[in-house]
Amino acid sequence: MSKTVQLLLTESVDNLGIVGDVVTVRTGFARNFLLPNSLAITPTDEAIAALAEKRAVAEREQAALRAQREQMISELDGFEITLQRSCNDLGMLYGSVTQQDIADALAEQGHIVKAREVRLPHTIKRIDSYMVPVKVANDLEAEIKVWVVPDRELDVDDRDEMEFDNEGNLIERRPGAKRDADAPTPAPGSAPGSAPEAPSV
Repeated sequence: MSKTVQLLLTESVDNLGIVGDVVTVRTGFARNFLLPNSLAITPTDEAIAALAEKRAVAEREQAALRAQREQMISELDGFEITLQRSCNDLGMLYGSVTQQDIADALAEQGHIVKAREVRLPHTIKRIDSYMVPVKVANDLEAEIKVWVVPDRELDVDDRDEMEFDNEGNLIERRPGAKRDADAPTPAPGSAPGSAPEAPSV
């Protein structure tokens, strides 16, 4: 039995094609999804001709949608949004910021995108700013800036003593480990933490 089959789409299907397209799909996908949902039929000249008018309407809708997406992407490039979240004293969020959170925030600003079109490079788990790509088509992409801010005032001095990796995880340091490998070594006999002596002139 063939692993693929050709079908004529009777309705537009995301990421597959528009009504009137003849597509090649896996047999299981056809049998379990397309055919039971009346989204496709066996292609014939008569069936293709019968769908010609419906296809023309779909093509006009696709062209209008494309124009809208192009306009939205031009407006989104460099766009900034702010999300306020609860966090601990180190700025670590009690929950992560998701693609849906960002899509919802954009929708509130009049930019309708699907959650899957928000391409988070990694999970957002701490207070910071992030550059996040939004991709609505293979050739339509913008980059927005997402500010994740605390819902209360934090002790900035304490946060500055902490270091995090790219995914927001706290970098554990051994007691007594130097923060800066280039920091000068105290001279023998000097008190810990004392500043090094200035060179004599």
